[in-house]
Amino acid sequence: MGLEELLVVAMFASFMGLLLSGFPVAWSLAGVGLVFGGIGHLLVEHFHADLWFTWQGTIGVLDARIYGIVANELMVALPLFIFMGIMLDRSGIAEKLMHSLVRVLGPLRGGYGVTVVIVGVLLAASTGIVGASVVLLGMLSLGPMMQAHYNKSLAVGTACSVGTLGILVPPSIMLVLMADRLGTPDASVGKLFMGALIPGVMLAGMYIVYILLVSWLKNDWAPAPKNRAPLTARALLDVFWAVVPPMALIVSVLGSIFLGIATTTEASAVGAAGALLMAALSRRLDVAVLKQSLYQTSRTTAFIFGIFIGATVFAAVLRGLGGDDVVRAAITGLPFGQAGILLTILFITFLLGFFLDWVEITLIILPLVAPVVFSLGVEPVWFAIMFAICLQTSFLTPPVGFALFYIKGVCPPEIATRDIYLGVAPFIALQVLALTLVFWFQPLATWLPNEVYGGP
Repeated sequence: MGLEELLVVAMFASFMGLLLSGFPVAWSLAGVGLVFGGIGHLLVEHFHADLWFTWQGTIGVLDARIYGIVANELMVALPLFIFMGIMLDRSGIAEKLMHSLVRVLGPLRGGYGVTVVIVGVLLAASTGIVGASVVLLGMLSLGPMMQAHYNKSLAVGTACSVGTLGILVPPSIMLVLMADRLGTPDASVGKLFMGALIPGVMLAGMYIVYILLVSWLKNDWAPAPKNRAPLTARALLDVFWAVVPPMALIVSVLGSIFLGIATTTEASAVGAAGALLMAALSRRLDVAVLKQSLYQTSRTTAFIFGIFIGATVFAAVLRGLGGDDVVRAAITGLPFGQAGILLTILFITFLLGFFLDWVEITLIILPLVAPVVFSLGVEPVWFAIMFAICLQTSFLTPPVGFALFYIKGVCPPEIATRDIYLGVAPFIALQVLALTLVFWFQPLATWLPNEVYGGP
């Protein structure tokens, strides 16, 4: 192993060590980057090591790189989409939708679980905030499902897993970050949003099929209520009026992007304004709610940008030490063809999801592997969507699966941690199955972007 390879491996090992010790991610990234920048400078200047590393070309240009991040117009969409999600969480739309759908689907075996999936999809398409979706779905559904004698693992697994759809179904802040990191017009935000639409809906459909199948095979897992209320026209009308507001917001945001009426940043502003309007119309908007929403938006945005800046420091030093060449040589040196290399990268990404959050993987790993993958002739949108599905599993895989912690905080006392792990396991398998389908049937991710934007 040469000096470059040794330094690159040592950088990643140091970062993982600090992360597993509980040290904050942003500080770990920036600190490791600065320390190894100093080591690289010392080796070149005083020991005349055979490295291309220069202090001025890495640490010396960090101010310009960081300014480039905060001056990027696309990044304005992040806090606006976050604010939209938080404000919708406060508007009470999800509660109204849940109660309306339960009156229609609740009498069916597994109906409450299907209701959670439908509400989760609408939340995902109108908020994109996983933490808010998981907590809200857990609070709204776990108590009633326990009262309906649902299996504990099925109930908590459904609420937890459906909440993670928000990171894949557009508008998604993860896809916004991925588009920025990929840095190619062939994988713009609009194309990634369109590419994720079919896989996201397909995954939700797989969840519904699984719930109905389990309900049919195991009568006591998701029983239908003994006293079934008759289905009335009023109940159907209530569902219609509950679905209209989130659907109107989804169409206004995604439709304006897909039709080319607005940029992603402009559409995010439309979404934020629409969420404010819905909260006002539902009489949930006041000074306290607005203040709390702005505070949460600021905290979440600061968290993401803190990691963004730390990752910029880490990536600059890593590239200066020859990290790009090391990764390229490692990938192209694999004894596989294009498909084998892709599967290896996705498998490693899946494993990294056990220990890293999607933000770190998107900001550190994706920019390293994407150029190499694209040089092999891989379609950018197809690769990005598969990468995104892999990252979605990181919310459910222990020990760092954040959705597991979110749902644990709102679980009834009778649901144990073991029930949560058992409950999400089948949904992780479904996510892997969805990834497999997208891998074998590329048009699932590329047909819609090609139809709208043009392509092969």
